[in-house]
Amino acid sequence: MPFQIIRNDITKVKADVIVNTANPKPAIGRGTDSAIYAAAGEEKLLSERQKIGDIAPGKAAVTQAFNLSAKQIIHTVGPAWVDGRHGERDILRSCYANSLLLAAELNAESIAFPLIATGVYGFPKDEALNIALAEIGGFLLTHDMTVILVVFDRKAFELSGRLVGQIDAYIDEHGVGLAREAEYGGKYRRGSRRPMEEERVDQSIALPDAEPGFDETMPPAAMASASAPFADVKGKSLDEVLGGAGDTFQQRLFKLIEKSGMDDVTVYKKANIDRKVFSRIRCKEDYKPKKKTAVAFAIALELDLPTMLDLLSRAEIAFSPSSKFDLILTYFITNGIYDIFEINAALFQYGQPILGE
Repeated sequence: MPFQIIRNDITKVKADVIVNTANPKPAIGRGTDSAIYAAAGEEKLLSERQKIGDIAPGKAAVTQAFNLSAKQIIHTVGPAWVDGRHGERDILRSCYANSLLLAAELNAESIAFPLIATGVYGFPKDEALNIALAEIGGFLLTHDMTVILVVFDRKAFELSGRLVGQIDAYIDEHGVGLAREAEYGGKYRRGSRRPMEEERVDQSIALPDAEPGFDETMPPAAMASASAPFADVKGKSLDEVLGGAGDTFQQRLFKLIEKSGMDDVTVYKKANIDRKVFSRIRCKEDYKPKKKTAVAFAIALELDLPTMLDLLSRAEIAFSPSSKFDLILTYFITNGIYDIFEINAALFQYGQPILGE
């Protein structure tokens, strides 16, 4: 898929280009810079870096990668965080933008980034992540390249506290504390902060103020369409029902794309789908997508929840109230948030597969 988030040591990532958070002077710095020099070969890389000279904050320059599996290293100098009023955000945006444009000039097919400036430079991790996602997302709308965001460990990756709180609250309300159960073990009552050691959670437990006939085990917006595709079969013979089979996933997808007014390229880029994958879907009427691929298209098309569930049902895919992945997606859709990069960051934070293919 064009955009990926992985947990790894960036010196071990296979990509045409890896990005180094460089010292502005031709000297070996700390953190990622030190690790890249050590893996590439300190003497050879430092000799190349000295030929470049000083690099201004936000700018980027390229060297060979020597002992690394990458072909080249792009060195960019991030901003040292002061208070957010010294141009730090604009400099960080420039780090990503200039590195991506340089990679395009090098005809790179793939590039791997660390979260620039979040280590010794002290840039707030949640803000740095938002800037990285915005710059990468904008670039990928007009370029074909695989961009990999490499996170060394959980401490280096941080969503905004507000977003995490809202997602946690949504999971607690609609998923009976599945997030805390996964993190701490044991079972949790909705609203409880302590595990229930020997107790099973009843998945049919009612939400407060539920209306008669409402299935409390699923997010509310899903109910209207849960049985809609089968509502008109009563009184028909089996032959009549089978003879009236509806659209396949592929057929319905392309009807929705046509209705959206977007062209194919815009849709597959917004869905974080590789062009070759999209071509296969276009040519194969009985194509059965992976769940993360089908949902990615729904996000790109900004479908409401009932329409998305109808599309997924045509690939024999359903949403479950016991799935953290499904609950997180439902949270974003019901709140009208369709930025696939922001959604993928949240999925990664919660240990779920990201959208796209």
